[in-house]
Amino acid sequence: MKCAILQPSYIPWRGYFHQIQKADVFVFYDDVQYDKHGWRNRNRVKTPQGTQWLTIPVKKKGNVEEAREIREIEISRDRPWTRKHLSTLIQSYGKAPFFDKYAPLLAQWYSSSPCNLAQFTMDLTEQLAGLLGIRQTRFVRSSELGIPGHRTERLIKIVKALKCDHYISGPSAGAYLAEDQLAAEGITLEYMRYEYPEYPQLYPPFDAQVSILDLLVMTGDDAPKYIWAD
Repeated sequence: MKCAILQPSYIPWRGYFHQIQKADVFVFYDDVQYDKHGWRNRNRVKTPQGTQWLTIPVKKKGNVEEAREIREIEISRDRPWTRKHLSTLIQSYGKAPFFDKYAPLLAQWYSSSPCNLAQFTMDLTEQLAGLLGIRQTRFVRSSELGIPGHRTERLIKIVKALKCDHYISGPSAGAYLAEDQLAAEGITLEYMRYEYPEYPQLYPPFDAQVSILDLLVMTGDDAPKYIWAD
């Protein structure tokens, strides 16, 4: 059984979904420290003016926002961000070949007033995975497992608790993963290789580091062909 563990992210890029597709169990790592300038509440889309960030505003808690866990982060209601995000997507992708296919879902997402950041982004991720044809992967939240520990020690405990013996990791984790500890526990390790073909994209030049929404509205049901070949 294969396991992947990643922090929840807002409308992630295709590499994130490739990791989900390869795993039997995918763990949203939602009870670790929130990284203020990471991908938890923002992602990039292409616009006529160039690549642009879509950022979900979050509530601040004094000056200790960075010390809170991802699952604790609340979305701010002080700004009409849902309307702005939907408007940006319509203006940027309204003429994309498959925009109409996904427009009702986008309207549904941004018609709500979500409170919890992780809940909102995890729900979107699971729906997007379904649109990509990912059906076999089971989604789990680390906060529901009640497993203590740090770094490799905790990852090992999570993998074993889920009855998995193969861990799929992003390449950057090689800087801190204790590979010998994984091997000692009988867990094989696989690093992702993000080597994807280009696809038709509005507003050249091509940018690979954008939200999965870009690929979906441009290629529709063919989107998986630009992520995994099988």
